[in-house]
Amino acid sequence: MFVEVILNNNAKELNRVFDYEIPKEFEKKVVVGCRVLVPFGKTDKLEDAFVITVKDKSEFANKFVAKMIPELSIEEERINLAKLMAYKYFCNISDCIKLMLPPGTSSKERNSWEKEKKGKFVYLKISSKEIEELISKNKIKSEKHIRVLKFLKQNNGIYILDLETITNVSKSILNTLEKKGYIEYIEEQIRRNPFINKKVQKDKPKKLTSEQGKAYNDISSCIEKNEFKINLIYGITGSGKTEIYLQLIEKALELGKTAIMLVPEISLTPQILERFLARFDDKIAILHSKLSSGERFDEWQKISQGKAKIVIGARSAIFAPIKKLGIVIIDEEHDSSYKSEMTPRYNSKDIAKYICEKANCPLVLGSATPDLSTYQKALENKIKIFKLTKRANNSCLPKVEIVDLRKELAYGNISMISLKLQEGIIENLKNKKQTILFLNRRGYSTFVMCKNCGQPVKCPNCSISLTYHKYENKLKCHYCGFENKVLKVCPNCGSDNIQYSGTGTQKLEEEIHNFFPTATTIRMDLDTVSKKNSHENILNKFKNEHIDILIGTQMIVKGHHFPDVTLVGAVLADSLLNIEDYKAVERTFQTLVQVAGRAGREDNRGKVIIQTYNPEHYGITYSAKQDYELFYKTEIDFRKKLKYPPFCDIIVVRFIGSNIDEIKKISDNVFKKLNSLVNKNTTYIYKPCASPIDKINRKYRYRIIIKGKAGTKLLNCIYKAIDENKIKNKTSINVDINPNNMT
Repeated sequence: MFVEVILNNNAKELNRVFDYEIPKEFEKKVVVGCRVLVPFGKTDKLEDAFVITVKDKSEFANKFVAKMIPELSIEEERINLAKLMAYKYFCNISDCIKLMLPPGTSSKERNSWEKEKKGKFVYLKISSKEIEELISKNKIKSEKHIRVLKFLKQNNGIYILDLETITNVSKSILNTLEKKGYIEYIEEQIRRNPFINKKVQKDKPKKLTSEQGKAYNDISSCIEKNEFKINLIYGITGSGKTEIYLQLIEKALELGKTAIMLVPEISLTPQILERFLARFDDKIAILHSKLSSGERFDEWQKISQGKAKIVIGARSAIFAPIKKLGIVIIDEEHDSSYKSEMTPRYNSKDIAKYICEKANCPLVLGSATPDLSTYQKALENKIKIFKLTKRANNSCLPKVEIVDLRKELAYGNISMISLKLQEGIIENLKNKKQTILFLNRRGYSTFVMCKNCGQPVKCPNCSISLTYHKYENKLKCHYCGFENKVLKVCPNCGSDNIQYSGTGTQKLEEEIHNFFPTATTIRMDLDTVSKKNSHENILNKFKNEHIDILIGTQMIVKGHHFPDVTLVGAVLADSLLNIEDYKAVERTFQTLVQVAGRAGREDNRGKVIIQTYNPEHYGITYSAKQDYELFYKTEIDFRKKLKYPPFCDIIVVRFIGSNIDEIKKISDNVFKKLNSLVNKNTTYIYKPCASPIDKINRKYRYRIIIKGKAGTKLLNCIYKAIDENKIKNKTSINVDINPNNMT
């Protein structure tokens, strides 16, 4: 017996099958999807591989499989999915297989994985009464010591790293408490639990409105009948989409089935998680990148062993090894984060459709501002649509006002905060209500320029301006991570006439402090959420400590429910509108409607102020009206005339390398070959040119843009053009279908 294997290796030249013979002792065990170790290369070094075919004959096999690892195998259906993904997304099969594996299971990590992991757990050595006496008699003075001991009163026997994270103390603090005899360390097997600090009250299903009930009844019927169907729940912000999701999942569980729920941002996960824990308790597993490797591995095992019936997570959670799937739900389905910008460049919605079709279960897409392609399919009856036109608690949609920033300048107001927004914040502070300010630029100043020679200070590795971060007093590149001290003289002409321009969240926070010195603020952007649990800590602090103003980027606008937020300000709505991308207007509209939806979700009506230099632009005016249908009709007409998606696919072929002459030559060759292969009546190819950001991390970037339907014929033409220009140097080619970012 023989097998064809694919090596677990991302080298392009190894993206093919290799034949091996199966030893007699493995013959009854080997199946497609088995993980094996095989001798490879001149030294016969053992390499990770996956069996993708089992056969009786082979002309090429001259080596034996060395070892089988059945506990790390995947199902045959997942191997088939990996093959399809590799073809469609122009990558190695092994790149796709890795998405379907638990974390921490590479050959280098396997030894530690196979061992029982143990660690220090912290226990109290004194009673609760003794703790109170020590505090009352002032024998324990340190706030941190008191914090730890009080936490242990409620959570005795906690893993030391979890205790450090939750109480925000260092190991030295715990060591001091141990030396004083207040606590002790006991080594135990680690049971990593991402829900360890979650205490939520039980929740019961709410009575559905007639609109919610129709969506629930139709989709639950699909679950009962094992019927694949794509459904769109199109509901205004606050219309109760999540309650429908909860009850549909409950229906699946009643029928002995399971569910996957995808959310677009990690920052959304804590709030969604609380609602699901309140309804389903420990039947949940959570998967996202902010979990530690150990936590993700344990959650993966929990799913694989059938202990978790519901998976909640970001994009890659769609690959969870769940059995008896009854429903997949993708919340905020319009969000760009469902499309991967790294290899493999897959779209979670496409993967979900494939998985649901194979499992004979419904796929549910939910949004207040659906992707144009999704909505068009709904209008063509390719997708079943359910409309929710009212907020679930009968609260009104917020009142939206547009402020023309050109007039603000004419009035002499050069700050980031318009007079109208200032008035709104003052009123909110007076009424003890909360405010959210949205600005999609982090940092303090978005570029630094010499006023003498006019040259901006650019990253030495990328063709992009550096951003000034005042709190760290550094210039940073948001593409490659380069950092530099603040410049006192221009590197181009030597002048000391340096100007800091543009606005970011740090500068906005400073202006708020200047205008409203007594107001409490908290900021949420990539600079403040780098640590574990930081998303959740910021959101909880804003909600529970009644912080007056939350300032942040896109991560604050999606799905959050804050009852006391009655004012939202979009500080510079044009920041999304001016991006070089055919989806710029759609993203602007979606973001502004979503950010508006954070206001007035309870009894008090909300107010939204959109500040812009383009008050007449339809992307701005229609978002103020919160009229998706009107926006759709206008935008879809533009897309049709310009032959943009959904009327075609846009395929970007990128050429990246350190030798610009080589890149130009290769891209020209690929362009000529493509022109000779494609059907020019249905496909248009633009000549190769430099990408808008033509250098990132010291690598030059060129691109070819193709407009056409990304079917088998066109994909095969692209493969042929690339294969005939095989790259034996450092230049690489990647292909991206309908990318989020055209750069």
